[in-house]
Amino acid sequence: MTDLTSPRFNASRFATPRVLNRPIGVAIVLLVFAVLVRARDYGNPVAHVDEQYYLLVGDRLLHGARLYIDLWDRKPPGLFLLFAGFRLLPGDGFLAYQLVATLCAAGTGWLIWLAARRMALAPPAGLAAGAAYILWLPLLSGGSGQSPVFYNLAMTAAAVLTLELPRLTERRASGMIVLSGAVACLLAGVAIQIKYTPLVEGAFFGLAHLWYLWRARAKPVTVVAAALLWMVLGLLPTALIVLQYWLKGAAAFDAFWFANFTSITLRRGYPAAKIAGRLAGIGGQLLPLIACAVVAWRKGPQCPAMTLTRIWLAFALIAFAMIGAFFDHYALPLLAPLALAAAPAFAMGRKALVPVFVIGAGLFVFHAATNDPSEGDGIRRMAGLMAAVDGGECPYVFAGDSSLYHLSGGCVPTPYAFPSSLAYEAERGAIGVDERAEVARILARRPPAIVTLDDPFSPWNAATQGLMTQALASDYRPVMAVPREGRRELLYVRRDRLISLPK
Repeated sequence: MTDLTSPRFNASRFATPRVLNRPIGVAIVLLVFAVLVRARDYGNPVAHVDEQYYLLVGDRLLHGARLYIDLWDRKPPGLFLLFAGFRLLPGDGFLAYQLVATLCAAGTGWLIWLAARRMALAPPAGLAAGAAYILWLPLLSGGSGQSPVFYNLAMTAAAVLTLELPRLTERRASGMIVLSGAVACLLAGVAIQIKYTPLVEGAFFGLAHLWYLWRARAKPVTVVAAALLWMVLGLLPTALIVLQYWLKGAAAFDAFWFANFTSITLRRGYPAAKIAGRLAGIGGQLLPLIACAVVAWRKGPQCPAMTLTRIWLAFALIAFAMIGAFFDHYALPLLAPLALAAAPAFAMGRKALVPVFVIGAGLFVFHAATNDPSEGDGIRRMAGLMAAVDGGECPYVFAGDSSLYHLSGGCVPTPYAFPSSLAYEAERGAIGVDERAEVARILARRPPAIVTLDDPFSPWNAATQGLMTQALASDYRPVMAVPREGRRELLYVRRDRLISLPK
């Protein structure tokens, strides 16, 4: 077992300013770093297809829309309530949620630093781990407001509590373990209402607390009562949501249940080659941190807190594998435990620290070069033109950016406003309606404007794309095209609609 008090892992190995040894100093440094890393996308309405839809739904909930009935998605209600809260802040919502996400990213980085300190690692090692977490977020599409950017804060706070369990057990502080478990499981319960996959990590936090409570020689009745309490707290936020929908009646409850728990089982899989490509991309992005975690496993401190961190990472990997689609942002929950598992390697000196951050900076520059935030300006212009021609009727974004509804102020012609729901093959048969019939219904109302892409991000749903091609050819004319991630987003206006350009 490695001696944590050895100079190899001691703070004296690093010559650092005194302020970086203090929690407030580290918090300020990480916040400034987070702003620098993320500022490029501030105000960008198309930073990611997911979060622009979350903002649209959150905004419309404040105006009376019913979740899962008027606007449909698979995510739990807590996520949309969070984005509804962002709409209460000044502005159109984009900068608001991006600034809050920056605070959450910096806060999670600070918690990683705190966890590293509780392993007796040098403050710079923890600071490097926290900074690595912040730097790697945008490499996995987490540079703006993806849901894990928010709930990772709660899960890392729960992890910090869990890492204290060995010390509490040595003191036989069973009461403190019960309280720690209650807070950790409640934090996980809140995270579950932002996305359901934190259930897996929450189960680990609960089981770890149960194990250490038993080792602290707590009475069996205390162990059983604590386990029941923790389960109740972990499930409480979701149980309250389920109860709320049940009280609303059968229609609301059925819509909620299908969207949250049934539809995901109906979603079509992606080709094996695409899955392999996504996994290779994720693995390549994470390789520097994985290498450091392996070095730390072989040569770093083998203390109970480090073992708990590695088990946390294993449970996070299980949650990552559960959904199976393996989009890059699905790996965002891996970053906090992986950065913490790599922290002992950072404590060994510059041999690990410098290459990791040189590679990370290179990847960041590459992503910045291939992701142009000015594309959002084109989408804002398109939204202005949509608003000028809508005449009080509902435009339709068949494929493209749902933020166009929000920016133009237009009504939404379908509950399935997330573009992939009706446009792409992967969702065919998985959303609870006949996609072709729904698109036919929308087109029958003759939207004043239609938005689509010249090249899809995923294979088209042939049936709905056929209807769209026919309608555009017969009744619409193209009036605007803007670049979007190597493609063109196209705005068509109904032929009988005069175009009045916005001033």
